[in-house]
Amino acid sequence: MSNRKRISRGARVKRFKSKRADLSGMIVLGVGLVFVGVAALLLWPRPEVAASSPTSSGPYTIPVEVNYDAPELTLTAVDGTEQSLADYRGQVVLVNLWATWCPPCKAEMPTLEAFYKAHATDDFVTIAISSGDPADAVEKFVENYGLTFQVWLDPNIDSGMAFKTQSLPSSFVIDRDGQVRLRWVGEINRDTLEEYVTPLILEQ
Repeated sequence: MSNRKRISRGARVKRFKSKRADLSGMIVLGVGLVFVGVAALLLWPRPEVAASSPTSSGPYTIPVEVNYDAPELTLTAVDGTEQSLADYRGQVVLVNLWATWCPPCKAEMPTLEAFYKAHATDDFVTIAISSGDPADAVEKFVENYGLTFQVWLDPNIDSGMAFKTQSLPSSFVIDRDGQVRLRWVGEINRDTLEEYVTPLILEQ
């Protein structure tokens, strides 16, 4: 074999090894990027959610402290009477926006009922506003869950626009002066209600 052929074959082998090395490097780099991406997802900050407790069906959110005027809102209750938030000035009001098809809304209803019964004699009112549900569905829900607090119908979802939210469930606590003091999205836990809402009820 001539020297020229030996050199040509050696060059081909050298190029092949170089390409294989480049390919191996790209694979290693790709795997490294995947691990970096997974690590970033694990370390990315998530919304503040408390751990679950025996009084909740799952994780629950921490309310945000706010301070702004309660919106003007007038709707019809399930008993057919016209009701307005302004009518409850002088009391602490927990407004809960919900729907019959919403799983966390249904899960928190027994908690809302129990908390309401515990504080009903303390000038505390719970108003659950059904977002978009037909009246018969809401009436059946109230009966099945044995709800004794105020339940309002909101076929046009005016409450969502008034409180500037599209999330269900959403809850807002209005103090005796008509100021919204707490708001949060997600299922309500009894411990959270006692920690954040009870002090507002006890304010004089």
